Amino acid sequence: MNWQGKTVGYAVTGSHCTLAEVMSQIQRFVDDGAKVVPIISQSVLSTDTRFGKSDHWQKQLKDITGNDIISSIVDAEPLGPTKLLDVLAIAPCTGTTTSKLANAVTDSPVLMAAKATLRNGRPVVLAVSTNDGLGFNMANIAKLIVAKNIYFVPFGQDNPDNKPNSLVARMELVPETCYAAIEGKQLQPLIIERFRD
Repeated sequence: MNWQGKTVGYAVTGSHCTLAEVMSQIQRFVDDGAKVVPIISQSVLSTDTRFGKSDHWQKQLKDITGNDIISSIVDAEPLGPTKLLDVLAIAPCTGTTTSKLANAVTDSPVLMAAKATLRNGRPVVLAVSTNDGLGFNMANIAKLIVAKNIYFVPFGQDNPDNKPNSLVARMELVPETCYAAIEGKQLQPLIIERFRD
């Protein structure tokens, strides 16, 4: 994929177990010529977990993209009037972020970036990672699947035996999904088997 001349917003939310997996996808965008603007949620900004410290992830994002991280609503707001982003990927996208986006709540830099991108009629790509995807959050996913300019990275159940409501996107398909979304297309198939026993 040729991303020369394109600016990709890459927003990371607090599905901390998938952060290592998405860093390589951010690197792919950069390697293919995109300018990548990193955006993080409050959880990623301030939470240390067994999957890594916040400072580690922030440093990695800065090192890969070469750009400062947007970590406040105030810093994310100009993405609207400047029309900076050609596409916004939210990967991983937690159940909380999915729920708030579906219900027009804008209380984080990631959600402000999404609002700004949609305001400009440009695509927002969601890579869900939620233990509640087939629970209460399914209603929010359904609202977003039919929404204009919102696209999903193909997803499936990651642990149907032990976590039957859990859904996780194929993070390795984030760049392909974004590329299709810029052309107004949903990458298919949308619902996939994430893991087969």
